[in-house]
Amino acid sequence: MSGKIIDGRKIAREIGKELKKEVEILGKRGVIPHVAVILAGNDQASEIYVRNKRKKAGTLGIESELFRFGPDASQEEIEDRIRKLNSDNSVHGILVQLPLPGHIDRNRIASLIDPKKDVDCFHPENVGKNTIGKMNTDMVPVTATGIMKLLEFSSIAVEGKKAVVVGRSNVVGKPTAIQLLHAGATVTVCHSKTVDLKKECLEADILVVATGHAGLVTADMVKDGATVIDVGISATEDEKMVGDADFDQVKEKAGFITPVPGGVGPMTIIMLMRNVVAAAKEYQMKI
Repeated sequence: MSGKIIDGRKIAREIGKELKKEVEILGKRGVIPHVAVILAGNDQASEIYVRNKRKKAGTLGIESELFRFGPDASQEEIEDRIRKLNSDNSVHGILVQLPLPGHIDRNRIASLIDPKKDVDCFHPENVGKNTIGKMNTDMVPVTATGIMKLLEFSSIAVEGKKAVVVGRSNVVGKPTAIQLLHAGATVTVCHSKTVDLKKECLEADILVVATGHAGLVTADMVKDGATVIDVGISATEDEKMVGDADFDQVKEKAGFITPVPGGVGPMTIIMLMRNVVAAAKEYQMKI
């Protein structure tokens, strides 16, 4: 048996077609979705992520504007820019690329962004709404929602299934566990203090791995026919990008599996664009 590859790029393109139509409708009403991106420091991976996000925005007809800050930028400088963007009616979404320089208080930054412009869904108000399931018109956690879309488009049942999420980050692990709960799965969250990770993983019908540790999940940790969603991404010595699961081995046991790259990554970006369009639609309803 060899697992069916879940093509995140293909699914993201399908969602993108619908978003582009929505952007065109908004344009006819005089509203061009506009996202402001704040990039602080000199992290090379962040440079690539921001470039990819802005490229995708452009293909959908979404305007993007980049605000750069050096590694020594102060908390006050970044906060001042966010306040200006909050009050700018032409800006519908604000994205602060992580990681921020170590001296910047990330939680304060997230709390300062207008929740209606918080396209990364890190503001405590949006986190709370998603926790209690009020996600219809609000900002959604982009990676977690992207994962749920992968399962939906692949016709993978969630309700009544055992889901195991490896990783408890606020960005991926926790919101993914919550969305799986909302969808009717029985969810276990594993982390660095989990006593027997292999045992927990072997019980999963749906296994989501999001730790950033290359090859953490091996074939002997995966139940036959399980769905494996690999969120992790790491670079090998020869600069090959790999995930948290040993892809070549695990795909022989999994029923479905996402590749790295080309699985969750494109879905994260398209869900970010979804949030920008949703914010612009909400603004349009007020004018």
